[in-house]
Amino acid sequence: QRKDRIVSTLVKGVQYLLKSNQVEVIKGTAHLGAVGLVEVKDEEGGLRSVEAEKVILATGSLPALIPGVTVDGQRIMTSDEALNLQELPDEILIVGASVVGVEFATIFNQLGSKITLVEMLPRIVMTEDDEIAALLAKHLKRSGVDLLVGYRVDKVSPPGAGPIAISVSSRDEVRELKANTVLIAIGRKPNTAELNLEAVGVETEKGFIRVNEQMETNVPGIYAIGDVVGGMLLAHVASAEGIVAAENVAGMESTMDYRAVPSCIFTSPEIAHVGLTEKEARERGYEVKVGKFPFTASGKALAEGEREGLVKMVIDKTYGEILGVHIMGPNASTLIAEAALAMNLEATPKEIYETIHAHPTLNEALMEAALDVDGLAIHLPRKARS
Repeated sequence: QRKDRIVSTLVKGVQYLLKSNQVEVIKGTAHLGAVGLVEVKDEEGGLRSVEAEKVILATGSLPALIPGVTVDGQRIMTSDEALNLQELPDEILIVGASVVGVEFATIFNQLGSKITLVEMLPRIVMTEDDEIAALLAKHLKRSGVDLLVGYRVDKVSPPGAGPIAISVSSRDEVRELKANTVLIAIGRKPNTAELNLEAVGVETEKGFIRVNEQMETNVPGIYAIGDVVGGMLLAHVASAEGIVAAENVAGMESTMDYRAVPSCIFTSPEIAHVGLTEKEARERGYEVKVGKFPFTASGKALAEGEREGLVKMVIDKTYGEILGVHIMGPNASTLIAEAALAMNLEATPKEIYETIHAHPTLNEALMEAALDVDGLAIHLPRKARS
C-alpha cells in the first residue's frame, strides 16, 4: 500500500508537469503509420492519426523470458508481477543474478523469504568490479541466500498443486530443485515489436533501435531514447537522452555523452559505480593504481550501523586520471555522484582529497580512497594501505 501511494504521488506529479507545460496526452497503443505519422488506438478501440514533423520513440523495455517457460504471473513471474505481490512467498527461486535478480533477492530475503539465486555466468553482477561482486556474493551467502553460480536453468515445470520443479545444470552436474515461486530476472528486451519500424525503415540491432549522438535514427525526424536504444538501461540515462533528443528536435545542437554515467544497484548495502572496473582498465592497456577505503574505518558508517563495504578508486598511473570509482556500502547511490562529477570535470585524486569534506560524513570515504591512491590515507593503519 505504501509503495502504491508513493507511485501514485509520483505519477500525479508527472501528470501535473505535463499539464502545466501544455503537453497533450493521448492514452492508447501507438505505432508508426509512416514517416511523420503516428497512429494511436485509444482505450475505446478508436483509431487516431497524429501528424508530426518530429517523433521521439520512448517505449522502454520488457522483461526477457526463458524460451519454453510459461509465465503465469502468480507462481512463475517476472519483476513486473513481483512488484505487485499481495502476499509474501515463503520461498523463491530467482533466475538471474544481475541487477534485478540481486535486488529482489535482497528485498525478499530481508522480508523473510527463503531465496535460491541461480546465475548462468561465472559470477554475479557481471557489470561490477570483481572485488565488489565478490563482496556482494559473500554478503548474500551470509544473509542466508543459497547462491548457485555457473548453473543454467534447463527446465521449469508448469505450476501445479505442489512445488515447481526446476532443472539446472553446470559443467559438472545436473541438479533438480523445487520452489513454490519462480522469479525470472534474466534481463530486459526492447519494446519495439509493435512499433512498425520496418515499414518506415528504422534500423535496429538485436531489436534495439540504432541512433546517433543526437539520438536520431537513420530516418530523419525520428528519434529514440531510453531502454529502446540499448546500452545502459537506466532511468537517469533515459532522462539525459530525452533531453538531448528534445533539444535537437527544438533546433538546438546537442549530443549525448556517456563517459561518466553512474550506475546503481539497490541491494542492502547499496552498490554503485562509474567508469571502468580495474579489470577493464588493465585490459585497455592502462597502468593502474588503486585506492581503497573500507567503511569499517568510517565514523559515520559505524554510527549508522552500516559498516560493510568499501570505496575503490581506479586511476591511470601515467596521467592521474580517474578511470573508475566503485562503491559498496551505505548510500552508495548518493555517494557516486561526487565521483561522477569528478570524472566529468577530469579531476584528479589529489583535487578530491584537497577538497575539505565535512566530518562525520560518508563522503569522507571517497576522500580517503583518493588519499590511498597516493599512499596517504589518514584513517588506515600503514599495513592496511594498498
